[in-house]
Amino acid sequence: MTTVVIGAGIIGTAIAHDLQRRGQQVLLLDRDAPGRGASFGNMASIAVTEFMPASRPSVWKQIPGWMLDPEGPVRIRPSYMPRLLPWFLRFIAASRPSKLRALEAEGAALCARSLDDTLALLRETGLENQISDEGCLSLYTDEAEFKADRDHIEILDRFGFPHEVIGRQAIKALEPELSDKIGMAVRFPQNRSMRDPYQLVVKLAERFTALGGRIDTGEVTGFTRADSIREVVLKDGRRIAADAVVICAGAFSGRLSAMLGEPIPLETERGYHTQIMAPGISMKHSIIWPARAFMVTPTAGGIRVGGTVEMAGLDAAPDYRRAKITVRRAREALPALRCEDFTEWMGHRPALPDTVPILSASAKTKGVFYATGHGHLGLTYAATTARLMGDLITGAKPQLDLHPYRVNRF
Repeated sequence: MTTVVIGAGIIGTAIAHDLQRRGQQVLLLDRDAPGRGASFGNMASIAVTEFMPASRPSVWKQIPGWMLDPEGPVRIRPSYMPRLLPWFLRFIAASRPSKLRALEAEGAALCARSLDDTLALLRETGLENQISDEGCLSLYTDEAEFKADRDHIEILDRFGFPHEVIGRQAIKALEPELSDKIGMAVRFPQNRSMRDPYQLVVKLAERFTALGGRIDTGEVTGFTRADSIREVVLKDGRRIAADAVVICAGAFSGRLSAMLGEPIPLETERGYHTQIMAPGISMKHSIIWPARAFMVTPTAGGIRVGGTVEMAGLDAAPDYRRAKITVRRAREALPALRCEDFTEWMGHRPALPDTVPILSASAKTKGVFYATGHGHLGLTYAATTARLMGDLITGAKPQLDLHPYRVNRF
């Protein structure tokens, strides 16, 4: 049986590795080399505490104000708003209290497994050195800022995710470079960081090929199917025979699903980072500052600063002012941070209106499967997604009920 996995980011590469390990013959296909898309520039975090639905009213009620603020945490390009409207209406529909509770539980079910599954995958592949031992600190200047983020802490309490509230002295002991204006923090011990998320994909792809898997480069322009999937058609004219196809091309998965007559309401949250190789400081923990909407992670041989969201579609040119905003905010937390020997990057996060990924067989074409829409949690969910999809594709019973993650739920 030949399975073609379309998309060689961390999700697709992990799925391909899992299937090959189970004895299938797998071809991993992408327009580029493994790890060169969103996986190249993510914030390197196994963010097990970050499963809150983005559609909660405390978020969407602020969107009109953010649209008027060029430096707000969410930026929607005015020219793109008409195309975004159908997605945004589904986003609002996902904000009903009963729906939010269900989405919280569905995200928590994945996140509760994510660190253990990630550690197991790293052990299986001999990549244990790719993950840090330290967790993440969420920063607050004072009690008022902390209370503004209280819904996050209450959700963690409800689902039993470990966290610890610490004061200024403990904060400085953990990260001396942090500003004295930081009066409180919450430490998330399970939110560990990857040493280099791009290299993780590269090394996992190497383990995949060592098991006999194949990697190819090409742009998918169509499929042939009868009672089930038959071929993957490439732009260069090649046709690849396939008994099964797994679509996990991140934000580009919607274009592929449309070719199969199965549209998915998938948008791109464009994310920016600045990778600083001469920051002038050292850090052990990753940090987030909810009130300032940025994250800083020691990764890839330096310090990476990222955050905020831009909605502008797949084809618009990057606006690197977004990256500069987050560096400026990071200096509020890290006064000695220097921005020397740096690069700026933009990538496409695959965003569904209800924040929960699609992990599903096709509802229309036998032999087609989807693993997409992981939003900000692609790296977090990758190992768990691989195990669940491996079960689903090979006919084993997944360890989690996948009905909530079905492709035709919208």
